[in-house]
Amino acid sequence: MSEAKITLVGAGGLSFGPTMVNDVIDTPELAGSRLVLHDIDATRLARAYRFAARLNAANGSPILLEQVTDPSEALDGADFCISSAEHGRFRYWRQDYAIPRRHGATQVNGENGGPGAVFHSLRSIKNTLSICANIEKHCPNAFLVNLSNPMSRVTLAINEGTNVRNVGMCHEMPIGIVRLARLLRVRPARIEARASGINHFTFFTEMVDRHTGEDLLPRVRALFNRRVFDFGPILTRLAAATESRPVLAMLADQLYAPLVAHMIRAYGLVPCSVDSHIGEYLPFAHKIGGHHPAHVDQFARIDKVFERLTGWLAVTRIPVPVQRMGHSLEEVVPIIASLWTGARRRIMAVNVPNRGFLPNVADGAIVEVGAEVDGDGIHPDTMPRVAEPIAGHIATQVALQNLIVRAALTGDRDLALRAVIEDPASPLDEGACRALFDELAGLQATDLPFG
Repeated sequence: MSEAKITLVGAGGLSFGPTMVNDVIDTPELAGSRLVLHDIDATRLARAYRFAARLNAANGSPILLEQVTDPSEALDGADFCISSAEHGRFRYWRQDYAIPRRHGATQVNGENGGPGAVFHSLRSIKNTLSICANIEKHCPNAFLVNLSNPMSRVTLAINEGTNVRNVGMCHEMPIGIVRLARLLRVRPARIEARASGINHFTFFTEMVDRHTGEDLLPRVRALFNRRVFDFGPILTRLAAATESRPVLAMLADQLYAPLVAHMIRAYGLVPCSVDSHIGEYLPFAHKIGGHHPAHVDQFARIDKVFERLTGWLAVTRIPVPVQRMGHSLEEVVPIIASLWTGARRRIMAVNVPNRGFLPNVADGAIVEVGAEVDGDGIHPDTMPRVAEPIAGHIATQVALQNLIVRAALTGDRDLALRAVIEDPASPLDEGACRALFDELAGLQATDLPFG
């Protein structure tokens, strides 16, 4: 078999770039492949390439590594594309979060749900569709793995607006298994689980100890009914105090979970994700718990930490054993390896158009379920009906998916405004919705799809 050409679009970003490079290097089935790092920001690309080259050399240079700013050269003949590109991420995210809240929105994050996320969606769709246009021009047979958020909406736009073969990928379920395994004091590798829903709003339907056959979901429910998971004033103050400290803030994001506890206690439903994700889709999220951090500042600080760390690792003469990093929890490269070699493997979560996989979710909506992958493609699981009240919240989000994607594909401002008005976290007053819409549209005009 010839070697694969894999193009990483937006390689200068730190959310996924270094991880994807590491995982390709750490996958023996892809040895000899060409990994092309592509970014239009030459400075960020050069930094990413220096780190990638150090990592590749430390592992015996199993892949061929290139850096390219020109999209035609980067994509020409590519077999796979991994896309995580985004313009002005933190600058725009601050606007998406702060401006709607100033007008009375109750959104807790403004990244993937809430009125701010309508604008994030529109920008991300516009940018991703431009990448897809280049894929259709330069490597029409390539398979695209999309990592850009808001995942459900961007993936729907790819499927509605292009002919590019694709899947949307997110790491929330694997991370969720590790998080719950540690709380249960069980090795993560012992847990076999299935979940379903929409991205960042999936819930476990099965969780079994591979060694004993024990159903672990009752143990999770019992755990979260303990008093320590009441998340009273002391824990709330501690969580709030971590916001300006990146590492502690990441830890708090995983452990401070009044919304997760509420969903388990009230409905017996165990979320895969943390509060900052499921809270974007729950209209009552702002009423549960005493603290919901503004993640834009937290992630901006973390990004700076990673920038300094990867920059240092790329040039230091200290013999840091970067070759021992091992494969990440991401399932992106395993999918590529299976599609390329034909070896069948289990994937915990893929984002795909619903074709009966979730029987009580609208056909064609982007849903997140497990899958088997081999040389013939991705074969999603058919799952049980989604439980209430989750199904109702998903139906609301699916309607918003459709509105926002139609707005992005047609350039229709009125549809985008309607999506803002109908989002459960938007201000109740329609005038306030129009005001926040006009303010954000004015500030972000150059990156919105309104012509």
